[in-house]
Amino acid sequence: MSHRETVTAMGAPDAVGPYSHAVKSRGLLFCSGQIPLDPETGELAGDSPGEQARRCLENLAVVAAAGGGQLSDAVRLTVYLTDMGAFGEVNEVYGSFFESDPPARVAFGVAALPRGAQVEIDAVIALPD
Repeated sequence: MSHRETVTAMGAPDAVGPYSHAVKSRGLLFCSGQIPLDPETGELAGDSPGEQARRCLENLAVVAAAGGGQLSDAVRLTVYLTDMGAFGEVNEVYGSFFESDPPARVAFGVAALPRGAQVEIDAVIALPD
């Protein structure tokens, strides 16, 4: 078996560039950043940063499942925001996905995100043995 395996997640939005949904390696699943795309239409979903964060996390959950894990298995997430003033709103939604034992996290303010999104989130998932 190879030391790395790409993962394509049926039910997640198509990648908007030349990258895989995720890559498995040595018990970890490295999930590419998800912007808030509706998987059926390929269009941005949600008007507010909080709504967009919810869609990002829902998309990441689909990717995690395709790779053999769950979002609750995440060891680290990175949140990218075009407006750090939305940090509290995004935190509220984020917290609803990780009510206990949340993963490590980093949040960055960025100038812009693909397709005009306000939020992008990536994850590293620890796969079960």
